Amino acid sequence: MRIVSRRLALAAASAAAVAGFATPSAFAQQAKEVKLGYALAVNSHYGAAAQAWSESVEKATNGSIKFKHFPSSALGGERELIEGLQLGTVEAVIVSTGALSNFVPDVGVVDIPFLFRDTAHARAVLDGAFGQELLGKFQKRGLIALAWGEQGFRHLTNNKHPVNTPADLKGLKIRVTENPVHITAFRTLGASPTPMSWPEVIGALQQGTIDGQENPMSVIVSAKLPQVQKYLSLTGHVYAPMALIVSPGFWGGLSDAQKAAFTQGAKAGAQASRKFVDDVEQKGLAEVKAAGMQVVESVDKSAFQKALEPAYKQYATKFGQKTLDQITSVK
Repeated sequence: MRIVSRRLALAAASAAAVAGFATPSAFAQQAKEVKLGYALAVNSHYGAAAQAWSESVEKATNGSIKFKHFPSSALGGERELIEGLQLGTVEAVIVSTGALSNFVPDVGVVDIPFLFRDTAHARAVLDGAFGQELLGKFQKRGLIALAWGEQGFRHLTNNKHPVNTPADLKGLKIRVTENPVHITAFRTLGASPTPMSWPEVIGALQQGTIDGQENPMSVIVSAKLPQVQKYLSLTGHVYAPMALIVSPGFWGGLSDAQKAAFTQGAKAGAQASRKFVDDVEQKGLAEVKAAGMQVVESVDKSAFQKALEPAYKQYATKFGQKTLDQITSVK
């Protein structure tokens, strides 16, 4: 397993060159190479999922499949990663639901604020019939989704002032994912939502182009956000899963045994991400406090939910009240 940081174009060109000069017999003996892209560093929940996934597949296939990791957005932002899957220029990715909603609109339902009661509820929904049916909808969009990983519940950070109520958000320029559900929520709360690809976020915070952002503790810690943000509010407003996905073109070239190895490996990756999140949830708060962040722990969540009532009506219309009830009824 190798970890590199070249751009996708160079990786694709290199692979093409090797294929062009290899003899048929030599090419047949070569292991299949899987370019695996993800947004954050190796030492993150993304990296934990990627390592577990690749190690499981490589072991199960006796090395006939080898992964090459492209962490830290080395192949571009998540939109570019997903487009790479559809084009066949990248074989596997781990991405958040932030960009996915633009490709698989039904995924947006899991991003509704305060939809999930807690982590156990969210995992039960995604591991159950609803979550598995949702994974099945990816194929019509040119994607093969194998498992749901985890990032945790999203919290708000900013550089202006502590945020405890929706009124504190008024006028704040908050970076959000390119996700219609998130954009609607923050606009309803009175903020100025600014959709932005993750690779641009740190620079925008440093330059003051945006005032804040929202992400799970796993991202806040892994991306060292205390270095560029003063205030953290534990809003826990949205549960954030991530998906482990492969290219349909690559998938179609695998044997049944290899497909089974990929699926089992993806599940192992999902569990690794959950373990990472569980660990960082226990230690992360102390870490960001030690790094100098001022933390608002007693956020008035009921006030946020009340302020979001107009948005909830839009979500019910978009996704169907029956779908929302199906999720909330899971025990």
